Amino acid sequence: MQKHWFIKQRPTTDKIQAMVNDLKVSPIMASLLTQRNLTTLPQIRSFFTPELVDLHDPFLMLNMDAAVERLNTAVQNQERITIFGDYDVDGTTSVALVYSVLKDYASLDFYIPDRYDEGYGLSYKGIDTALEKGCTLLIALDCGIKEVEKVAYAKEKGLDIIVCDHHTPGSVIPDCIVLDPKQEGCAYPFKELCGCGVGFKLLQAWFSKTGKDVGELYEYLDLVAIAIGADIVPVTGENRILCKHGIQRMNENPRIGILALVEQAQRSFPLDLSNVVFTIAPRINAAGRLKSGSRAVDLLLAESKEEAKKIALEIDEYNSERRILDAQTTEEALELIARDELFSNRKSTVVFQSDWHKGVVGIVASRLIEHHYRPTIVLTENKGEATGSARSVSGFNVYEAITSCEHLLTQFGGHQHAAGLSMPLENIIPFKEHFDAYVQKHIQPLDEVEDLVIDMEIAPSDLFLAGESAFQVPRIYRMLEQMEPFGPGNDKPVFCVRNVYADKQRILKSAHLKFDLVDPAKGIRLSAIGFSMADKADLVASGCAFDCAFTLETNTWNDKTTLQIQVKDIRETL
Repeated sequence: MQKHWFIKQRPTTDKIQAMVNDLKVSPIMASLLTQRNLTTLPQIRSFFTPELVDLHDPFLMLNMDAAVERLNTAVQNQERITIFGDYDVDGTTSVALVYSVLKDYASLDFYIPDRYDEGYGLSYKGIDTALEKGCTLLIALDCGIKEVEKVAYAKEKGLDIIVCDHHTPGSVIPDCIVLDPKQEGCAYPFKELCGCGVGFKLLQAWFSKTGKDVGELYEYLDLVAIAIGADIVPVTGENRILCKHGIQRMNENPRIGILALVEQAQRSFPLDLSNVVFTIAPRINAAGRLKSGSRAVDLLLAESKEEAKKIALEIDEYNSERRILDAQTTEEALELIARDELFSNRKSTVVFQSDWHKGVVGIVASRLIEHHYRPTIVLTENKGEATGSARSVSGFNVYEAITSCEHLLTQFGGHQHAAGLSMPLENIIPFKEHFDAYVQKHIQPLDEVEDLVIDMEIAPSDLFLAGESAFQVPRIYRMLEQMEPFGPGNDKPVFCVRNVYADKQRILKSAHLKFDLVDPAKGIRLSAIGFSMADKADLVASGCAFDCAFTLETNTWNDKTTLQIQVKDIRETL
């Protein structure tokens, strides 16, 4: 699929040289910092070393006083509390966080709904279970903002609820204590917390109000960092502070469950946010996708190596099964699309098959976008309804598109980039037409082609300072490492080079393209890998010059670490 290369404007030579002189950094680093509007020493210091003291006052969040008062009353009166969370990574880490902190102060249970029996969000079964156990307070994490009827049911039964959510509210707010920075009237300055982040702010406020050492909470920031990475929220502002310190905590003193999961995945420390997104998060998610999200919580709460190792093995097996289902369902979905004669006239993708596994439809939606770049919804049948997940393309708000189809749905929720929904089976066809009509009307032409944002065009030799060898890891890579954690809002820098050639090209595992990138002008040779880019093999093997966009990585083999470029796209030099 062709990508549109968007190369950022490079700062003026004067600006770059001033930063080089003042900060003693390379021209490339000076340009990258300037592009991110980091031009003063305080700004740069705050970016590279974000401080926990700069976290916002949690009481700026609407209803935080009431939430803290209700929680404190429950603790003082020894009420039983249920910690309720969604079955995905954000939900299960939220539950592990709040449960871990409050277990020394209150009588607790935790509850993760079954994806197939109960579906997303607060459930009647979960409420009834809490009541059966004698609970009088339920803290709903990463869900609840649209559960008006279920909250009313709980209230009628005598169960109070504190909602800690981050999703877009509906037109009616549940009749309970709601913490959500996105709700109308909330003056909290940072709107992009994940669900686990909102749960952390509740604990931060409670610790502050009751005179406890807030510093004790920081040992749980690894859980917040995992949630931030998995939920693809912006890694800026308060999230950057929480994530930076959470990753540091994970590397310095990993909890037993994470250690077991990393070992089972045959990875090693130190970890960065990319490792969290591609190694830890999929495995935690797999528990909720295929079996029960409560097993993920069990792993995160594990206190013995034996227990953690057992659960990690179990979860890794779920993840292996998930991969098989993912590949199989993606292939079947692509076949449905290929047989759809009207597909080329649409600007969206909506596919349904009754026997697809509900746990992988979100992943499959993302896979389909890699083949057909358009807002995508994958549906399957569950309990007599069509239910599924939506994923969007950059710049298009899929949540608003789904909201326009509200009259056809029984339930939906989410945000701009991803959402979940369900509907009667007979509404699939009218939904498909209504959804596509909305997309046709509102999507912009530029949103229909995937943008590859490139920070700057360079020559391969620019990566090396005077005296540095192309066979060693250059200083620029060490500097880029300090810009971690990378994610939305702070993407890993992407570079492009022009008029280069390939040597020693080969295909790995029938999917990945491996070659040496050669710059004939300076004789520089860089090891390169393009994951799932076997289709580009003919281009690099032709002996013709090509342009290459990439990020900088390292590769360790036989205890030797060298620079490696990870290819993002290749196109023929014009």
